[in-house]
Amino acid sequence: MKFTKNLNSLSENEFISIFGSVFEKSEWIASDTFKKKPFKNSKDLMDKMINTYSNTSNEKILKIFNLHPKLAIEKRLTNFSSKEQSDAKLNTCTKDELIEFEKLNFDYEKKFNFPFIIAVKGKNKEDILNNFRERINNDYQKEFTEAKTQVKKIALFRLNEILEN
Repeated sequence: MKFTKNLNSLSENEFISIFGSVFEKSEWIASDTFKKKPFKNSKDLMDKMINTYSNTSNEKILKIFNLHPKLAIEKRLTNFSSKEQSDAKLNTCTKDELIEFEKLNFDYEKKFNFPFIIAVKGKNKEDILNNFRERINNDYQKEFTEAKTQVKKIALFRLNEILEN
């Protein structure tokens, strides 16, 4: 999508329809960010949106984590997630890869109580599986911090895609 309008001229509904899916199924972040207008430029918007996310409670962060799909095995995806997973070729997994993704997703979520989250843009199936195999061995705090960082990366990729920076 090519974004051509002035950020500050958008109504709240327009703003949320454009930026509401930057954080997986968490439109409230776009709504809170809208209230921080005016935006000097697209970078200012990005900073304010990331700050809204970064400064929220760990309880809300955990809720955001749990809105993310299980990689390679979940079928109901947002448009962004579908494109990202497809670009990483997660839709072309072999039977063995799918079995491993299923096991890793199950074991990871059982251990951490949230799904494995990684910014898949620029990665392939093997990169993602290797990262998964490694990160499942982390302790809770390290993995919570890493997942929080990955959500930020995903949001920045999506914002850049919308704003075409």
